[in-house]
Amino acid sequence: MATTFLKAIDKVEILTLQDNYIEMTATDNSAIIKRAAPLQDGEIRASILAEHGFSALVKTTSGGKAHTILFDFGFSEDGAAKNAKTLGVDMQEVEAATLSHGHSDHTGGLKQLAALTGKRDIPLIVHPSAFKSPRYLKLGEDFKINFPKLTHEMVEDAGFSVIESDTPYPLADDTILFLGEIPRRTDFEKGFPIAHWQKDGKELWDPIEDDTSIVMNLKDKGLVIVSGCAHAGIVNTVHHAMGVTGIDKVHVVMGGFHLSGPLFEGIIDRTSQELQKVHPAYVIPMHCTGRKAIMAMEKQMPDQFILNMAGTKLTFV
Repeated sequence: MATTFLKAIDKVEILTLQDNYIEMTATDNSAIIKRAAPLQDGEIRASILAEHGFSALVKTTSGGKAHTILFDFGFSEDGAAKNAKTLGVDMQEVEAATLSHGHSDHTGGLKQLAALTGKRDIPLIVHPSAFKSPRYLKLGEDFKINFPKLTHEMVEDAGFSVIESDTPYPLADDTILFLGEIPRRTDFEKGFPIAHWQKDGKELWDPIEDDTSIVMNLKDKGLVIVSGCAHAGIVNTVHHAMGVTGIDKVHVVMGGFHLSGPLFEGIIDRTSQELQKVHPAYVIPMHCTGRKAIMAMEKQMPDQFILNMAGTKLTFV
């Protein structure tokens, strides 16, 4: 496999603008973890909103130079944007954006977050299949749950300039790599069986080939891998990140691992076992990973486990 250059960075900060969980009474701040404390004049004025969605602000620092991108946009129109305002985030620092895949729990806040940047024509790197439509979950012949449509026009109207790529795409001065399409190589990560779409009126299973992640290279520590939902499989994702970058050492694996519900609970332990084989320093399951999987990973990897929340900033140096 041909490798793609990824510049070593001194620090990466990952601020979660949206995740499924919030606990405002958490007291586990550390050098790595900074929980949200939305105070104004010494008073608690607002909580952070938790939703079934994902959005993160990712900031890399290398040689004193910082770069900031937006990874995904959350579920509702204003949830992630409202959290950004509550946290006092300077969204004008955003220079580019990436999308993990075209499902609505990652695209909903696109317009509001773009507006906060105060910019137009921000590059948005996305797999071309993110725009497939119609897409839906098929629970029976007469019961389908449709995903809202995502179009080029919607993205461009919001203020982004679309860059389609199904191959690795470097951004932020080569400090962040959009992984592109992820090969499905494990024997147990088989995708989302009830996901479907239609092409020319014909119903097809949706492999969600647009699913992707981003990766950074933390100097002397290894890869920091962030997934949106990991429909391609989080183990497939980690191994692809290692292959594409040529870096075998993994420091952080975080994001949605999509192990929630009866369709996926059977592979929780295998996923955990395979992640342990790459010896990450930190494992941070979030969003669609599901309560059972998160609890299992905390039990099986207690020293590596971090519980993420909406509004949490994680700093790795």
